[in-house]
Amino acid sequence: MAFPSDGRRAQPGDQADGLRRLFSTRTVRFIPVVSNPFVAHEGVLIRQICAALDQLGLYTLVVDVCDPRPGVRDTLRQKADLPDQGLDLSDRLQVLTDRTASLTARGLPARWSDASGSTQAFLQALIDAAPLSQAVVVHGSASELARMFGRGELQLSRPRPIVICDEQPDSMTHAYAALKVLSQRVDWLSHDLLVSAATGSAGIRLVKDRLAQCAALFFGGVRHDSVDIDPRTVALPAMAPASLMAFMEASMGAAAAFVLPEMGRRGPALVTSSPLLQPMV
Repeated sequence: MAFPSDGRRAQPGDQADGLRRLFSTRTVRFIPVVSNPFVAHEGVLIRQICAALDQLGLYTLVVDVCDPRPGVRDTLRQKADLPDQGLDLSDRLQVLTDRTASLTARGLPARWSDASGSTQAFLQALIDAAPLSQAVVVHGSASELARMFGRGELQLSRPRPIVICDEQPDSMTHAYAALKVLSQRVDWLSHDLLVSAATGSAGIRLVKDRLAQCAALFFGGVRHDSVDIDPRTVALPAMAPASLMAFMEASMGAAAAFVLPEMGRRGPALVTSSPLLQPMV
């Protein structure tokens, strides 16, 4: 399986080439994944996305920014205001593997909002928290993702989001509504589709066709890639299926590219055994 074009680097050809690389730029790619509360096994699918990126050899940070449920919104806001919570996202990171870490940030992006309501500054905070990340999977509602990524302002390119769905009518309705929000607010017309369904289910094709037809008919949307995963067959193994690895490799090529100055080589492991969380020096 080939890596994304800038997912790995070749060895320097000469000393001058090494110096050029030292002072070149690096790219962090953000993959927005649209949440769907009507998909029963959504958590399994997110873990499989991370497993696929891990198998591609990428340092990955998965961030959950789903809007808090109404019943717990005030509680989360109160917790966020406590002194020990602060704004240091690195304290909230959890190491899953040597190349994967997770961060639960529900309700937090609003603390980085500007006068226009954009929360794009939160993305920079994520990079500061895990500076060696190559892929950042941001799982949230269409509205939250629209506020965060916008129309490609500053140095952030426009991404192609991954929409999650299953065979249930409520899930399909929610997925379509999310696509409509993204098209109207930030003019995202292209998307990828991840379908949760039993292997061999006759409803998989129906789900894909109906969503594609509705998107094309009502707001000119286009589905790019699609893959279906049976959550019952991948709930236990850590290995992602080959179809999902190919899907995520293509998704990396269409992710939001955030270009950063290269700060130098990585220092020694002082805080954690995971290179993903080591500071740049």
